[in-house]
Amino acid sequence: MGILGWIVLGLIAGAIAKAVLKDRAPGGILATLVIGVVGALLGGFLGSVLFDAPLEEFWSLQTWLLAIGGSLLVLVIYGALAGRKGSARR
Repeated sequence: MGILGWIVLGLIAGAIAKAVLKDRAPGGILATLVIGVVGALLGGFLGSVLFDAPLEEFWSLQTWLLAIGGSLLVLVIYGALAGRKGSARR
């Protein structure tokens, strides 16, 4: 699967991750979608390195789980960092 496929998958995975995290995910939908793309790329990279997972299929359950997991991970990290910045101003 090419980079364009991962971008599309990341947009969808970011929206799913935002729905799962609901109010705990900071930022608007645009920020969430961009973070979803980064998370999908990260999840795909980690999956191929750590689990030797073949990621050629767009409709593979394994590919989707890695993309959504990566998006959730990046959103949680982003939320922790954004929350820390917000609390320092108060």
